[in-house]
Amino acid sequence: MAAAAATAAAKGNGGGGGRAGAGDASGTRKKKGPGPLATAYLVIYNVVMTAGWLVIAVGLVRAYLAKGSYHSLYYSIEKPLKFFQTGALLEVGIVPSSVVLTSFQVMSRVFLIWAVTHSVKEVQSEDSVLLFVIAWTITEIIRYSFYTFSLLNHLPYLIKWARYTLFIVLYPMGVSGELLTIYAALPFVRQAGLYSISLPNKYNFSFDYHAFLILIMISYIPIFPQLYFHMIHQRRKILSHTEEHKKFE
Repeated sequence: MAAAAATAAAKGNGGGGGRAGAGDASGTRKKKGPGPLATAYLVIYNVVMTAGWLVIAVGLVRAYLAKGSYHSLYYSIEKPLKFFQTGALLEVGIVPSSVVLTSFQVMSRVFLIWAVTHSVKEVQSEDSVLLFVIAWTITEIIRYSFYTFSLLNHLPYLIKWARYTLFIVLYPMGVSGELLTIYAALPFVRQAGLYSISLPNKYNFSFDYHAFLILIMISYIPIFPQLYFHMIHQRRKILSHTEEHKKFE
């Protein structure tokens, strides 16, 4: 969870960068792609997930227009958000990205949704929740669209550009929302002793969930800059290669 937002774009960026890099270097052997059945499954999965995050986006817009305010919009998309973000567990090991990065990002987001936002009801009305929800929603619509069109070998440049450009804003936005949400949850976690285990007990084991959340927040400090600048580097690499390719077409 230490990089709940820190890996949000890194997963997609690392995966996309790896795919492009495999075919970019001359003389590099291309990895064998998935078979017809696997491709069909992946296309269906990515289409469903794209549609799911579009449902969340539409839900946010409709709720905003109905209420005339952006406050507490989380309640309008709580169920689909939980469903589709938790459903991302199905993609571990099947998307063209590092299994470690994919697992870390998915599990960290699931943790934030269930162990923080769901468990601490008081933070659900915080504007910071809306901040990371919007960042996730835009990111995932672009990412799953990217995977879908890539599998079909028909990737529009606009989607590729958006995937490797919008993170410049969405990444810090998501990180800020997650950190502020965890911070807002701290006093309620301490007051309720949520998920904490005190001594003495028969297992002679203690756990302070409040301190655990603080450690998670601190861990963003070294991780965020590294991944962000790595993504900047990947953007230059991928998009510059695309521009060079266009010149020779």
